Amino acid sequence: MADAKYDVLGIGNALFDVLVRTDEAFLARHGMTKGSMSLIDEARAAAIYGDMGPATEVSGGSAANTIVGIASLGARAAYVGKVKDDQIGRLYAHDIRAAGVAFQTAPAKDGPATGCSYILVTPDGERTMNTYLGAAQDLSPTDIDPSEVAASRIVYLEGYLWDPKNAKEAFVKAAGIAHDSRRKVALTLSDSFCVDRYRDEFLSLMRDGTVDIVFANESELHALYMTSDFDAALKQLRNDVNLGVVTRSEKGCMVVSAEESVAVPASPIAELVDTTGAGDLFAAGFLFGLARELPYRACGQIGALAAAEVIQHIGARPQVSLKELAQQNGLVI
Repeated sequence: MADAKYDVLGIGNALFDVLVRTDEAFLARHGMTKGSMSLIDEARAAAIYGDMGPATEVSGGSAANTIVGIASLGARAAYVGKVKDDQIGRLYAHDIRAAGVAFQTAPAKDGPATGCSYILVTPDGERTMNTYLGAAQDLSPTDIDPSEVAASRIVYLEGYLWDPKNAKEAFVKAAGIAHDSRRKVALTLSDSFCVDRYRDEFLSLMRDGTVDIVFANESELHALYMTSDFDAALKQLRNDVNLGVVTRSEKGCMVVSAEESVAVPASPIAELVDTTGAGDLFAAGFLFGLARELPYRACGQIGALAAAEVIQHIGARPQVSLKELAQQNGLVI
């Protein structure tokens, strides 16, 4: 593979996370489906925020969390996502750059505010997300720099990008540039409800070779193939994409390709606090390993360790150096 400026470039919805511990009654009161991600308008965002208790506020967004994790592991990482030139947007840009990520997307001067995701964490650690896309939905093909994409070993895209039309076009443009430059394109399916909305389109992206690598959790995999039979769904995934990676919470993950199937156990944890970002950070570790051309088992082990770190505290970004954590756990990176 040709020399690369970046190991991984992520493209996603740039969102500011507002996290709060709550109970099942709050979800019921606001008609929320536990564990889901729902798109909301500004009025509903205000209603939810007004009813929330004290919150933890931190820069987020699925692909951005992954890219921050990759930087924490010591790789060269870049991110493309749209914020507005407002207070939260400037804070977002500062946070991601401070994490060692290249972030050059021009902020919007007008239009909706920087997007926010209101994340309710119940006592069992499950997260329920309500997302106001705001400026994130204005990401467009003009925000994709062909030279930056071409200079990245792996381009990582989030399924949530399929919601805004312009972002969808940016996604396809980036994938085309990556393949023209003989780079790899990875997609995370993001959410089972997202899969329900775009099942046929996601399958087309996989089957026509627009994406090479797919990340999913069990519920997303079942939603994609509309079956409760895990083994049957996994077999179909192997047929549809070059590399499939399926996370299974405490059961670890399965990695499938034409050549092999690899099961990797989950990393042990002391306490489950908040599952927000678990899949994002798993993808960070796995992509880091892929960029370093490590075996799939090693990729899965790094992913499992990164996911274990993030679910033991509130928030979707690591609170320690993942590189040091990996080294302490005997992983060669």
